[in-house]
Amino acid sequence: MLERRCPECGFDATTVRPAEVKNRVYANGSAWQPVLRRTDVATRPRPEVWSPLEYACHVRDVHRVFGLRVWLMLSEDDPEFADWDQDRAAVDGGYADQDPATVAAELAEAAAEVSQVYAGVLPEQWARPGRRSNGSVFTVESIARYHLHDVEHHLFDVSG
Repeated sequence: MLERRCPECGFDATTVRPAEVKNRVYANGSAWQPVLRRTDVATRPRPEVWSPLEYACHVRDVHRVFGLRVWLMLSEDDPEFADWDQDRAAVDGGYADQDPATVAAELAEAAAEVSQVYAGVLPEQWARPGRRSNGSVFTVESIARYHLHDVEHHLFDVSG
């Protein structure tokens, strides 16, 4: 999704300037607040699709994971990121059973914290590399766009 427009949510990473990421990540944290107050927040639309609450827990954790990854990229040379099994995190974290008000506060805090990480990136640091254990290589700029797409896409998922 970094080279073309997402056919589902419309996100186009090629149009995102690095300086925008901090504000859009922060805004995403705010946009989840009304979702987490919905009466159907814990209801799955279909058995195989997460509820808005489960998506919100995932987004909170995405902010945390990407915040750590970007911090590593800024403080180490070409770090390798620890594996993160998103499905295992959902089960181990009991996403479906979490309190929506608590998740709302935690998600907003995680978005604000990672927004500050992006705000501190110097122009010459956007090209710093990092990689997943599977060999996928990112720069701070590409991981920021990837991160932003993930959280904006999930907000789209629960808006329909």
